[in-house]
Amino acid sequence: MTSTLDPITGATAPDPAEIEAFAARAVGDAATWMVTTMTMLGDRLGLWRAMADSRPVTAAELAAATGTDERYVREWLSSMTAHGYLAHSPETARFTLPPAHVPVLAVESPAHIGGLHQALFGLTGILGAVLDSFRYGGGVPMSAYPTDWWQGLERFSAGWFDYLLPQVWLPALPDLHETLRRGADVADVGCGRGRALIRLAEQFPEGRYVGFDVHPESIDAARAAALAAGVGDRVRFECRDVSGELPGDYDVITTFDVIHDAADPLGMLRAIRAALRPDGRYLCLDINASHRLEDNAGPVAAYFYGVSVLFCMTTSLADGGAGLGTCGFPEHTAREMCARAGFGTVRRVEMENPFNILYEITV
Repeated sequence: MTSTLDPITGATAPDPAEIEAFAARAVGDAATWMVTTMTMLGDRLGLWRAMADSRPVTAAELAAATGTDERYVREWLSSMTAHGYLAHSPETARFTLPPAHVPVLAVESPAHIGGLHQALFGLTGILGAVLDSFRYGGGVPMSAYPTDWWQGLERFSAGWFDYLLPQVWLPALPDLHETLRRGADVADVGCGRGRALIRLAEQFPEGRYVGFDVHPESIDAARAAALAAGVGDRVRFECRDVSGELPGDYDVITTFDVIHDAADPLGMLRAIRAALRPDGRYLCLDINASHRLEDNAGPVAAYFYGVSVLFCMTTSLADGGAGLGTCGFPEHTAREMCARAGFGTVRRVEMENPFNILYEITV
């Protein structure tokens, strides 16, 4: 490496090779943003779903199948081919979605990222409000976020509740599983659009379930979803902030990716503790992060902090809250705050998941 002195400041000037290397990386990051945007369009327009059978198609055939314009589709196919999401045959001018890419892009599955892309699309509309928060403080309230954000979150977290909760998490929690099997009183705090409780009610029909959330539109969607699933007789939803008090008492209380978003996370934990029966269990899913910034490196951590700015932190600050942020409830903090809230034990459930940590917490 060679270095020179800046003729104006006298400081050591950076190595031109290092500048060039970082510029190449920054351009690559910008290209990734563009690929994500194009992938998002494919989900929005049904292009991925139309290619889910992995049969080769021309741009004209795909446009006809999806009711879209052939010229735009051809350019979109070119973008996705350039990035390696699609395979292309120059001889036939046909494009193929490889089978290994289908569960990620084209069909609902544990690996599907269509919901993530829809949620990111929803975030684009609140960037101006976030800029104002940088300048003047405060935050962006939940009421400012569009339907795409909430629907995208539901789709993205569907893999938790449709696959991981019944097939992976509950089998790793035999005591909690048995409590549910016998028929339990269950509360889901920050229930969103209700998918977790609906799945539990389907699997354990003897139970009684109630979900709480502060977002009215999500509660309306949850009630409609419960009726459509045929579990409206045992699942109900309330639009309520339970940070001060969680009404009722329960055998099982759950929060899925909620505590770090809360305006009053300690108050919420105390309310959960007060509402949990002596032999009850609190199931808490939150972000897999460290309380040390130096440990939170790489693309996933960068994504976490970005989502924090655009939703998790800013919605908490909008309510005058703690603003923990997406990485603000790591295991170190979770154990400390649960102890302050009056819980007795916090057990980390062993599972392979780079994004989340699951805790079983008892009185």
